[in-house]
Amino acid sequence: MFTIKRHKTRLVTIGRVKVGSPAPVTVQSMTKVRAADVKRTVRQILELEDAGCEIIRPAVLDMDDARAIKEIRKHIHIPLEADIHFAPHLALEAINAGTDGIRLNPGNLKDKNEIKKITLAAKKRGISIRVGANSGSIVPRHAGKKTIAQMYKHMQDLMVKETLAYCRHIESFGFHNIMVSLKASDVLTTVYAYRKFAKISDYPLHLGITAAGPIETSTIKSAIGIGSLLMEGIGDTIRVSITGNPIDEIKLGYEILAALNIRRRGPEIISCPTCGRCKSDIIGTARKLQELLENSDIKAKIAVMGCVVNGPGEAMDADVGIAAGDDYAVLFKNGRIIKNKIPFKSVISVILKELESSHS
Repeated sequence: MFTIKRHKTRLVTIGRVKVGSPAPVTVQSMTKVRAADVKRTVRQILELEDAGCEIIRPAVLDMDDARAIKEIRKHIHIPLEADIHFAPHLALEAINAGTDGIRLNPGNLKDKNEIKKITLAAKKRGISIRVGANSGSIVPRHAGKKTIAQMYKHMQDLMVKETLAYCRHIESFGFHNIMVSLKASDVLTTVYAYRKFAKISDYPLHLGITAAGPIETSTIKSAIGIGSLLMEGIGDTIRVSITGNPIDEIKLGYEILAALNIRRRGPEIISCPTCGRCKSDIIGTARKLQELLENSDIKAKIAVMGCVVNGPGEAMDADVGIAAGDDYAVLFKNGRIIKNKIPFKSVISVILKELESSHS
């Protein structure tokens, strides 16, 4: 089996989670409610934990948000990274409140003396800093059209230059617990920026396509952008950006990792796209199995096939699977048929029973 050679990066700690090679590539998300609303924030984080989220990032807009971190931390079980823009005093307050990490944007928090204060406070607390560059923040807000056009033409180079200088300034205070992200909404800009940065540094990299859009658009952009970098061994933690439910960010993140044989959470379900040969509800069956097993610890490949062409032949590497006919199906295991004439209405329970017996 093809394996990906991981880009060598330093190991950084955020809470109890290690980020960097050789630690596993982690999946993270952001909360989508105000941090100051502690009850709703905690509820959302706990739901994300159940879905497999390993690092959570709340936006910190004001002092109420920053101070809320202390109470939030009491009720959650994963590291919390405070997302800071523009306001250095909020970073200091979040550190004081007990955050496990700070995200700083080099495009909008630039004062070197303030960066020094934040860095020394983070160093004293033993927490991490992520230098998170976004293409939209790197460009000066009041630049002219010609300047903006020129900057976007060389955006990946600009992002790398600005981010590296920012990291070097932080390191000048003896602080090394640094992660980096270089995100753009444009997939190619993002990929080229990460590639270039990975060649010249050993900082652990947080991957993502920013402002990737609703789930359909984000799925494509994220799979291409994050996936292509991971295939090259680049990336230590990922966040899929979706305009929608953050649970979907976690699910899609793991799907990307699983597709590359990097990490898997729960079983893999393979199913045929269906065609004129299909005479059973393969679509509904595959969907129902996915719902039933999405939080399972079972690591198995399950095949749901609509005819004898696709199964068990094309799914012979599945641990267990069914191939359906008119009203019946066959059950196969590792390419070998083990049961015939199973009523199709019973295939889900038969698969679940076989999985249970195989993993008991």
